[in-house]
Amino acid sequence: MSDANLQPQILMARQPIFDVKQRVVAYELLYRSEADSEQATFLGGSAATTEVLLNAYTSISDAGSLKRVPAFINLTYDIVVEGKIPDLPRKQVVLELLEDAEVDEAFIAGVKSLVDDGYRIALDDFIYSPKYDPLLKLAHIVKVDVMHHSYDEVVVLLKQIKPFKVTLLAEKIETHEKLEECISLGFKLFQGHFLSKPKLITGRKINTGQVALLQLIQELQKPDAKPEALQALIIKDPVLTYKLLRIVNSAANSLVRNVESISDAIVLLGIPQVKKWATLIAMTANPDKPEELSRALLIRGRMAELIAEAQKSNHASSYFMAGMMSGLDALLDLQQDQLLEQVPLGDEIKKAITTGEGQIGQVLTGVIDFIAGNWDTLPIDFDADLYDQAYRESLDWTREAMQAMAEAD
Repeated sequence: MSDANLQPQILMARQPIFDVKQRVVAYELLYRSEADSEQATFLGGSAATTEVLLNAYTSISDAGSLKRVPAFINLTYDIVVEGKIPDLPRKQVVLELLEDAEVDEAFIAGVKSLVDDGYRIALDDFIYSPKYDPLLKLAHIVKVDVMHHSYDEVVVLLKQIKPFKVTLLAEKIETHEKLEECISLGFKLFQGHFLSKPKLITGRKINTGQVALLQLIQELQKPDAKPEALQALIIKDPVLTYKLLRIVNSAANSLVRNVESISDAIVLLGIPQVKKWATLIAMTANPDKPEELSRALLIRGRMAELIAEAQKSNHASSYFMAGMMSGLDALLDLQQDQLLEQVPLGDEIKKAITTGEGQIGQVLTGVIDFIAGNWDTLPIDFDADLYDQAYRESLDWTREAMQAMAEAD
């Protein structure tokens, strides 16, 4: 793969939030575009939130884990009211309500639902008005812009907030004197350029084809949608498969076992959460992807699965997963070890991909050599008829799968 393809992309920016002892206790995740990396450009509220969420949970970040401390994520009115946010680990996020959101009954009900679900709420750029009382009763943190308020204005604002049990965060601190002043006023958290400017987070964005997503979303609307039926749609798109695995690995903080198949991932997330994540992914999907690379991975995965089934091997779906994931690094322009670090695949699948060891590894190696025509490296006792039949069937299956997606486009 070319060096150009491996150039890091701007995923977002993050700005630290400090406590009184100037220890980093959280980060605010901020939208940044490739074109304007310095400014907190907004796509239109909800779109910016969607980009940040997906880049945090489905991309490969050069900065390692973004969630060692809680992340503040901005939410718009629409996302709160429509309940579009997927299930996120409660201890790792703080949901920040933007100051321009209309405070009506629907918005208050949406915030209450988030609090009832265990999320912590922060109010951004807060200016007091009695209409905010219902939100102050629900909020955990209130952010005050200390750059655009005089000392006396801040004192009055804090008296208005005092009856509510919230933690005060001073934002836009530009000088040491302002930091000391805010500490004396009783602020517990601090954010601003004096402490640390937002730092860009780079890595690789993962683009997904739209057709498989639309078919998946359509199937998810059915009240009796089954994991097996959803798996049949998801495995047609290797990139969608990868994103789902990244989400499981990122969001399921109580993950107690590795994933052996797509249906495993669906069960771990739950169909309602798959639906929400699929909707978010669809909002930012890019239809441009190399079709032939996807075709090759589907053929490889399906062929390995067919051979496993013929040999009465357990968990034939794991063979499919190994086959497809074994070449996904080329499709995503990533290093294979970097890719495998960030998905919760079973150890046997990872070992099969990296070393070719184990039952899955033996079949996978044979499939790769057979498709490539490397006859000299195939074992002497390999079943040529079985491999030939499996190869032909996998060609037919892949052609039908991709044709069905093309017709739906």
